[in-house]
This record gives sequence, C-alpha cells and structure tokens, in this order.
Amino acid sequence: MDTRTDPREAFGKLYDIIVRLRAPDGCPWDREQTPESIRGNLIEEAYECVEAINENDVPHIREEIGDVMLVATMMAVIYEERGSFSAADALATTAEKLVRRHPHVFSDADAATPDAVVKQWNDIKENLEGRRKKDSLLDAVSKALPPLERSYKLQKAAAKVGFDWPDHQGPWDKLEEELRESREACAAIESKAATGADDSAERAMLEDEIGDLLFSVVNVARKHKVDPAIAMHRAAEKFSHRFRHVEKRMAAAGEKMESGKLAMMDAYWDEAKKG
Repeated sequence: MDTRTDPREAFGKLYDIIVRLRAPDGCPWDREQTPESIRGNLIEEAYECVEAINENDVPHIREEIGDVMLVATMMAVIYEERGSFSAADALATTAEKLVRRHPHVFSDADAATPDAVVKQWNDIKENLEGRRKKDSLLDAVSKALPPLERSYKLQKAAAKVGFDWPDHQGPWDKLEEELRESREACAAIESKAATGADDSAERAMLEDEIGDLLFSVVNVARKHKVDPAIAMHRAAEKFSHRFRHVEKRMAAAGEKMESGKLAMMDAYWDEAKKG
C-alpha cells in the first residue's frame, strides 16, 4: 500500500464510494441502512479497534481504524441525504471546536501541563460555549454508555476528587463482601422455592446484589489500571475461541453437544486451554 497518499484525497475517495453505494443503482444493503441500524456497528468496530491496539497488531489496527471511519462516514452521508447536515459540516464543526479549545496552541493562552489543558477545556465549554455547568461531577458521564463502561467512568470521576479506596485491598474486601451477600440472596430464593412461596422480593434483592457485585469487580479492575470493558471483551473472545474448539472436536467424534455429555465437552475445553 502506498503510504504517501494524501489523507484528504483518501477520505474523499472513501466518501465518494459510500455515496455511490447509497445511490439508487448502488448496493441494496447499503441503501437500506439508517443511523439507527448501523449504530451498533460503530460500537462493534470501535471495540475491534481497541482489541487490535491491545494486541499491538499494526496491520489490524490500520484496518479497524478504517472500519470505524467507514461507519462514521456512512452515518454522515445518510444525514447529508436527509438534508440535516453534510459530512463536511461534521468535520468542520469538530475542527472549529479543536481550535477553539486549544488556545494554548492556536492562540496566546498558556497551558503547560495536561491538567491545565483539561481545566482550560472545561472552562471554554462552560464560559465560552455556554454549556450548562454540571450539578455533579458525575453528570459528565453519559447515561447512554453501556453499564460496564458507565460504571468505570463513574468510579474514575469520583476517584479524581479523592473518593476512592486508599489501596488495592479495599476493593478486594468489598468484592468478597458483595459475593457473600449475592450468595446469601441466592440461598433466600432457594429457601422460598422449597416452600413454594412467592420469591419476587428475593429475586429483586438478588438482582440488586449481583449489580453491586459487578460494580465491585469494575472497581477492582480500575484500581489495578485495567479497563474492564477491554478485559471483558478479551474474555468473551477467549470463551468463543475455546467453545468453537469444543464444537469442532465433538463433531469430529460424531457426538452431539448436550448436557449429558458435559464431561466430554469439559475435556475438549481443557484441551483448548492448553492449546
């Protein structure tokens, strides 16, 4: 690949291809897409990009960054078709915002440290752009984020003002406490089930306790500087890889995957782990 290609020319080519795909005589699949139908693709591609970065796989990173730009550009083209705004409008808005919020680079302001840059950024948002000042530090964390990511960001925001465990042991102790309480909630459900009584209150309690348990796991990850979303993504990929191995080995042995053959499937699972 020619790495000397002008990025402006490359983006123009991507834009032109997407416009062509969305044309009446273009691709049927691309034509029927909406921002709502491909918003999940944007999240998926972002995760795949993060995973490639995590693995330091440069060719894969290049591909995934391109895929993120592909989905974002298609969304912009769709809004352009609707007359809402153009792709150029979206880029121009971002460019103007970057210049406005970096006066220490593009003007004569002074911000010599990363913390000073962040403070200046927030001041510009509130005082120059008129963004509503947050009632709480936590207001900066979007409620639209997936629960795992939102929990992580809420904890980070609180930690910035000192509301945090002083060491690593605190989150681990809290995790053990929440695990114990979750098990107790499960036991309460089993006790009700034995008598045939209504267990809706106990199930609501279990949901609450499991939520606390998951929140505590996020806290442990954060305290050890592990992004829980990335860790969870890797765990899901690992599970998928091993389960596919089990499926292939069972099929090769002429066996059907079913609960009565758990021991055999477990053996293949252990085989996948060793491999």
